Amino acid sequence: MPVTKQIPRDQLQEYFDTFSQRLLHATSPEAADIELMSTEVGDQLLAEGARLAGITYDPRTDSLEFSFELTVHETGDHRILSPREVWVLENDDGSIRSLEVVRPDGGREVVTLQRVGLRRRRA
Repeated sequence: MPVTKQIPRDQLQEYFDTFSQRLLHATSPEAADIELMSTEVGDQLLAEGARLAGITYDPRTDSLEFSFELTVHETGDHRILSPREVWVLENDDGSIRSLEVVRPDGGREVVTLQRVGLRRRRA
């Protein structure tokens, strides 16, 4: 049964390092959608169907970074500086179904992951 939990700030680096190293596999790619929800800019889809290559937290810069493989020759990333809160919805095997990151301005970014293979990105 999926479980929702908050990841304490002092555990963010270890949690996402473990997730990236053990649960992201080339044979079982994760497709990610990132949606920004903010009272200032409204709801915006920042990424859709991109292959997630990893998630890292750097305590020196206080930033959470998502790395993507957009095409065979193209990569990209998305960074959230100074996340106030990080919540995850975990499956029984420890994989992440979705994340919610509360930004310093109170806006929220929701990252949804699917382990069903890659979907085509919309143009």
